[in-house]
Amino acid sequence: MDDRLCLQGILYALHQHIAWQLLPLELGFGSGQTCWCRLDRWQKAGVFKQLHRILLAKLNAAGELHWSRACVDGSHVRTTGGEGPR
Repeated sequence: MDDRLCLQGILYALHQHIAWQLLPLELGFGSGQTCWCRLDRWQKAGVFKQLHRILLAKLNAAGELHWSRACVDGSHVRTTGGEGPR
């Protein structure tokens, strides 16, 4: 199955909040199992982290990011063993 079609199937399933096995074959994205396996493989390979970095860099270069509206959620950032409670 073509990578682009699998990506479209993944995005469709996630956007529609449907179970993988309910992905309609007639849309041409392949089976839900195929899309899920591709998503799992890409996730493990770090594809989405790299894609996120590239997108942020392009948006920043185009002046489309508004850093004054950004925030950091400390509950998702690992500490480096500094001072204070853990």
